[in-house]
Amino acid sequence: MTSDTTATTTPSEDRAGDDRLGDDPGTARPSGPAGPSRPPHSRARRIRRGLAWTAAGVVLVAAGGGWWAYRHLSGNIDSVDLDQAIGTDNRPAKVVANARNVLVLGSDSRAGANGELDHGDVSGARSDTAMLVHIPEGRARATAVSIPRDTLITRPECRNGAGKTVPEAQRVMFNSVYTLAGPACVVKTVEQMSGIRVDHFVEVDFAGFKGLVDALGGVTVTLDRPMTGTKGGLKLDAGTHRLNGTDSLKFVRTRYGYGDGSDLGRIGLQQQFMLAMLAEIKKQDAFGNPARLYKLADAGTKSLTTDKDLASLAALSDFAQSLKGVDPGTMETIMLPVAYDKVDRNRVVVAQPQASLLWEALRTDQKIPALAKDSPAKG
Repeated sequence: MTSDTTATTTPSEDRAGDDRLGDDPGTARPSGPAGPSRPPHSRARRIRRGLAWTAAGVVLVAAGGGWWAYRHLSGNIDSVDLDQAIGTDNRPAKVVANARNVLVLGSDSRAGANGELDHGDVSGARSDTAMLVHIPEGRARATAVSIPRDTLITRPECRNGAGKTVPEAQRVMFNSVYTLAGPACVVKTVEQMSGIRVDHFVEVDFAGFKGLVDALGGVTVTLDRPMTGTKGGLKLDAGTHRLNGTDSLKFVRTRYGYGDGSDLGRIGLQQQFMLAMLAEIKKQDAFGNPARLYKLADAGTKSLTTDKDLASLAALSDFAQSLKGVDPGTMETIMLPVAYDKVDRNRVVVAQPQASLLWEALRTDQKIPALAKDSPAKG
């Protein structure tokens, strides 16, 4: 005789059945006797949770390190508000919206780390190098115009860094403007000379220049004649040389012992070195290598002064990225056309009509006519 029976489960069996359902409802856990030990899936969850917290910690540390690096590099940069220093009513109008004009200054300041470098017997600070770099609207081919530091110019009325008014003066040397009134007055002087709106300015002093070259591992230059090292300058044979930061600084400052020994002759060396340095940066793909980029930025920003709009690592990086299409091999280097002064043959004056033709071509983003490149005083 048979009888119908109803299957029943005990409370412990119910718990075992519940435990067989893990995080994934479609996955059953192996059944087993109930006990105080945690199921294997619970341990796996703890491991995953630990790994997640570890990964989050690494991300936070990396982010914190990146933020520290950003603040550190941006903190290296000094800046000047050009509109405030010059006055918006005293500046030329912008003609070609997407073209850029950058005034690059190399100063021989003796402050800070610069005091450890050899400056000869000269005190104070001057604009040792001045180049107006024009970057056309298409960002394809740039032009750098060097302004001889011995050029006699009319200095406009300016306010110096302390807010004191420096009066207008005629027939003063171009590099004295920086000494008396600072970089904003140099910008104002160049704008009044050229009629060109200077969008940005970048000033690097001796220590920053030296550090930048060393961070690159040196720069390669080629000489077609020996450099004799006269008056404490650099001594090099004709041919190709790899220069470290110290020798590079001597190279761009060499006046005597190469060419005619004039300041005009030195401009050729400075332009040659600038192109060699840009080629080295491009060759090393510095902007595509984060470690090398940080090293360069740390070296370069330690002694850097810019206008307010470039005074952060992000702004400098964005501007640098916009210039990646500029090929140093096609960059044109020109000296502002000058003639020897009739009163003092050791000084030069702006040559006309050449200079006006040059400035107008740059201002309107046009091809520079051949006459505009013909300087009566050549060096």
